[in-house]
Amino acid sequence: MAVPKKKTSKARKRQRKAVWKRQASLAAQKALSLARSILTGRSRSFYYPTDEAEESEEET
Repeated sequence: MAVPKKKTSKARKRQRKAVWKRQASLAAQKALSLARSILTGRSRSFYYPTDEAEESEEET
């Protein structure tokens, strides 16, 4: 069974945690930015069905 030979230092542990939190923060920031652009109608890179398209499909 493989086990680490030395204890991970506090600095290394904190560095990994900081990287993990930064990645999560950037992902959250992108998600909020996309949501804002969709709500304002300025989104050009995100395609989604609108209510009008769904209603026309149901009627036919």
